[in-house]
Amino acid sequence: MRLGERCMIEDNLDQDALLVLASQALARLDPKSALSFLDRADRLGRTHNSILNRALALRLLGDFHASILTLDEALEMQPYDFVALLAKGAMLEKLGHQRAAVQIYADALKITPPPGARPPALTAQIEYATRLVEQHAISLRDYLQSEVASLREGMDEATRERFDEGLEIYAGLKQPPKQQPLLLNYPRLPVIPFYDRTLFPWLSELEAASPIIVEELKGVLDGGMEDFVPYIAFPKGAPVNQWGKLNHSRDWSSLFLWKDGVQQEAVCARFPRTVQVLENLPMARQDGFAPTAVFSALQPHTHIPPHTGSSNVRLLAHLPLILPGPARFRVGNSVKEWKMGQAWIFDDTIEHEAWNDAEEMRVILIFDVWNPYLTEQEKTLITAMMKAQRAFLRS
Repeated sequence: MRLGERCMIEDNLDQDALLVLASQALARLDPKSALSFLDRADRLGRTHNSILNRALALRLLGDFHASILTLDEALEMQPYDFVALLAKGAMLEKLGHQRAAVQIYADALKITPPPGARPPALTAQIEYATRLVEQHAISLRDYLQSEVASLREGMDEATRERFDEGLEIYAGLKQPPKQQPLLLNYPRLPVIPFYDRTLFPWLSELEAASPIIVEELKGVLDGGMEDFVPYIAFPKGAPVNQWGKLNHSRDWSSLFLWKDGVQQEAVCARFPRTVQVLENLPMARQDGFAPTAVFSALQPHTHIPPHTGSSNVRLLAHLPLILPGPARFRVGNSVKEWKMGQAWIFDDTIEHEAWNDAEEMRVILIFDVWNPYLTEQEKTLITAMMKAQRAFLRS
């Protein structure tokens, strides 16, 4: 084809064809030709795609200031374009504006698609931005800690733990815990991972009964664990999500004393003194729903993945009974080690997980109690409401 004929054809190209030619020029690292095609395309109407390509061409030419101004134009057109935000962060870095770049990267990461839906070409840049944002957060945390170090002296452990978590959230290293109930999210209840012991004065009574409960438990375990059943047991065909490894597995097994408000008579007959202890405690009582009281056995080197419970109107009590070695438990941002003779109360609607790091089985007793911030009238009304909802769904 003669040069004149080719020029005539190019003069008659529509906008889409010109944008394709601009993209091809960028692919072969020819930003000047790309800008020429983009100028012609823009005379037919400026598009978001042409603006992004223009920003890339300017970047390849080393004109980072102009590239940022062009990216701002693209973001004005589409404010939630994470690709444009990533590109702007990179340009700010090129100009030496590190902290401004980190903020833009952080904004981009908030709206970046999940791993399976990300453009493969951007994977490395997303991972780089993630590392940079985290490094910035660590540096900020360390600086904040050094600045307030003298003021932390003399704080009690609970206050210090709460402040330290708040500092890491403020620095951007952690997210504040959120309640994510599967069944009922009752309003205006506090989001507290581990509750203050002073709200449950009966905890010392429970802890003092540990030897009694352990003795009965070991007596049953001496006969084997045939009565323990897998804690996770989804029916065939149900989505198991994070529970695939533990579904129908005896690595995490249970023996119920009460289940959904129904006392398991045969099991309770084998734990008469344990039942007496529990009967004297203010377990949550909801006809058809609570209490639930269960021995939870976790085999060596087994991990219970992150999950949440059903409702924030009740909390869970944990009492360790068999601890052959290290065993951890996380609720929200707080990680604790179980210790014999020490119980705790936590909100299981906040994401939590557990690990048995020991070489032998770990067993704890779990039962539910009412959230202490509910009135007696509310407890009655909530139970009636939940029963009505169940009846409605059955009808």
